[in-house]
Amino acid sequence: MASPTPDLINEVRTFRTAHPEVRYVDLICLDIPGHFYGKRYPVDALEKVAAGTLLKLPQNCVLLGTQGGLYTIGDYCFKDGDPDATRRLIPGTLKPVRWESQPLGQMLISSDGTDAPIEFEPREVLARVLKRLERRGIRPVVAFELEFYLFAARLADGLPQYPRDRLCDDPDDQPNMHIERLSRFSSVLHEMVEAAREQGVDATVITAELGPGQFEINFAHNNDALRAADWSALFCRSTRGVALQQGYRASFMGKPYLHAPGSGMHVHVSLYDEAGNNLLAADNQRPLRQAVAGCLALLPHCMPVFAPNHNAFRRYGTMVNAASRASWGFEDRDACIRIPESDARNLRIEHRLASADANPYLVLAAILTGMEHGLDAALEPIAPLNEDRGSGIDFPKDMLAAVAAMQNDPVVREGMGDEFVMVYCENKRQEQQDFMNEISTREYRWFL
Repeated sequence: MASPTPDLINEVRTFRTAHPEVRYVDLICLDIPGHFYGKRYPVDALEKVAAGTLLKLPQNCVLLGTQGGLYTIGDYCFKDGDPDATRRLIPGTLKPVRWESQPLGQMLISSDGTDAPIEFEPREVLARVLKRLERRGIRPVVAFELEFYLFAARLADGLPQYPRDRLCDDPDDQPNMHIERLSRFSSVLHEMVEAAREQGVDATVITAELGPGQFEINFAHNNDALRAADWSALFCRSTRGVALQQGYRASFMGKPYLHAPGSGMHVHVSLYDEAGNNLLAADNQRPLRQAVAGCLALLPHCMPVFAPNHNAFRRYGTMVNAASRASWGFEDRDACIRIPESDARNLRIEHRLASADANPYLVLAAILTGMEHGLDAALEPIAPLNEDRGSGIDFPKDMLAAVAAMQNDPVVREGMGDEFVMVYCENKRQEQQDFMNEISTREYRWFL
């Protein structure tokens, strides 16, 4: 038994009173590829967990590959007996689910904050970075923006199809930024926002993006950086569920169409001191430049985090707003790191490189580690794109090269954890090899 948590007990009891029809609750946690795993608990058993009954799941669930398989990584998976590890309930995340056919609830769980956290669990990796910053009196304020595509529910020969609305059957009639497209898909989009808000996610602006059936959702700035990453993860889950319920398929895949823009995860980050002053704005914005320089220095060594799969690497350098080199600029969406126009109070960076299907906990941990490195080393950045359109630092463009650049970088290992870097790089290396271990019809067509 663990110590009872009165707030959690009250949260569960309040939920049961408000939703007496709910008999089961999904307890969910994000693994390394960014998928949720967990268990479906009877709601009365959930109250026992809140009261102190230990909640345990296999430690190695975190190591699952994209397709759910396990890879041999050090002594994990096949040499450790597949031990259990304790998880805890995340307060404030017990919410009803509206996209399932039967009444259901869900609640986030994590090993962070337990007596023996899993060093390579994504939420724990971010929690460690935030605790380190907190000890230095630094408090990040974070906002995520996620792009995604809507498709028809059914694939055709394994390929995604453009979504059709009731007014227009022409897939090319998908004007970028037009309110009309928002109106035509308003039913599913508004349901997505309402489902997210029901999960506690403060979803705000909806934009029709450039690709056919592509949209973007913005979230409010949050002074709890862990919760900001929670919002991003929960939004992906609820959006996929709502899309299927409404007769569509939603995907955060980095590059679903070669001819259209990919989908990115844009992360806005400000840093404040304990008095509420924006640290990036001090000393004529010198800390801002240092933070940018640190992000640029680490970016080539964090590519497996920002581009977590083979498809995600297809985004870079193929169309507008998808950089092919590590760069920065003021009000420049071609840069990896954009500095939006703002007053000193709201001065921030917008990190635009990550694929929309990247793990939000790890993306934010990598960004904050880069900013911290720049501040500590008092780095100065390369020229912004506003001054030199050719300015930039090369970064790896495929997974195996990216893993090689990440696994031995001392700053990344120190900032995100030796054990995490070892596990993550080996997971990605073996998954890439597994992905490539198939001969496509194109190879036969070209080389037979």
